[in-house]
Amino acid sequence: ANGRSVILRVNDRGPFVEGRIIDLSFTAATKLGMADQGTARVQVVALDPPAQDRTP
Repeated sequence: ANGRSVILRVNDRGPFVEGRIIDLSFTAATKLGMADQGTARVQVVALDPPAQDRTP
């Protein structure tokens, strides 16, 4: 764990590889310091979306 975090929007399905829980964009992986690793352990925490993004 490197203590870094990034807030992003999930906007697609997948990943389609067994044993993986999320695919990150290159930019997100770079901000997390893991772009060169290919795969890494991460923690995913769901946040409430802003009110304007919620569907009624």
